[in-house]
Amino acid sequence: MIRVYTRLASAVALVAMFLPIAKATAQQQVPAVPAAPSAMAPAPPAAAPAPEVVFPKTSPEFFTAASPTRDVIDEFFKTSWGYDPNRVWQIQAIMKTPVEGVSKVVVLVGDKSGKQKIAAVQFFVMPDGKHIVAGDEILPFGAHPYADSRAELQQKADGPYRGQTAKDLELVEFADFQCPHCKDAQANMDKLLVDFPKARVVFQNYPLARIHPEAVTAAEYGVCVNKLGGSDAFFRYAQAVFDGQEGLATKDGATLTLNSAVTKAGLDPVKVAACSSTPETATTVENSVKLAQDLNVLETPTLMVNGRQVPIGGLPYETLKKIIEYQAQLDGVAAQ
Repeated sequence: MIRVYTRLASAVALVAMFLPIAKATAQQQVPAVPAAPSAMAPAPPAAAPAPEVVFPKTSPEFFTAASPTRDVIDEFFKTSWGYDPNRVWQIQAIMKTPVEGVSKVVVLVGDKSGKQKIAAVQFFVMPDGKHIVAGDEILPFGAHPYADSRAELQQKADGPYRGQTAKDLELVEFADFQCPHCKDAQANMDKLLVDFPKARVVFQNYPLARIHPEAVTAAEYGVCVNKLGGSDAFFRYAQAVFDGQEGLATKDGATLTLNSAVTKAGLDPVKVAACSSTPETATTVENSVKLAQDLNVLETPTLMVNGRQVPIGGLPYETLKKIIEYQAQLDGVAAQ
């Protein structure tokens, strides 16, 4: 997956891709996670059931902040991780910090079988109660953490779309035409249209110009294909560009690749090229990039599922499907 800027590798390998999970370490004023069983311990009998996860007892001394409440934290984790029925957690600390209104939260996470080592999630809740700082990221927080992003997307996600006109279940893909992982993700995007016939699937341009200089031109051409030929023509164009992605490696190659894609979409390359060079077209692409940045989208491809940010580069399709089904259930909308 392609990132807007370099991040810690651990942030990529999130268990749920929403909060950074690190191996538990001793922290000041926070009880340590129990050590793993000794490697020399005798193996249980073959017929014995798998042990259930056992969290350490909590202590009142680690609950010194009035906000956020346990209920709010628990709802946040249910919203973020409830699609995985095997994941369990325990709130271990809600503590005051030297900064007024900022609380430190520690949650222990495991699986029901007890086979996975318990991990610790640590984050700081901001005074507005709607954001947390986890690792090097600022993330939405609360019982309904994705509501604001959903509303913003419903208002501003204006790219070409497939599926339903209604925005009850809106899947907004932020992608870069020169990004290899975006190319790979398109097969799964096609599957989503089949598995979620009630969804509206939107394509939003997010060209990462710093590392993909021809992606901006490809996005501008796409805007004009959509303007002149509609969504059907755009998605024919998009498929052709992704299929010929290697041609975007040079400026001359990009011109040939994009003109060929426009022809495959059934439009005139001369007209599309003329449209792509207008200030209006540049502004449309810039607005799409700004929308991604305002939503704190840090990589391509990223799918926003009713406002819920899901990086999909390399994500197994079945996991993505579960997340969409679960988010639709939370929002009380039909998924299929």
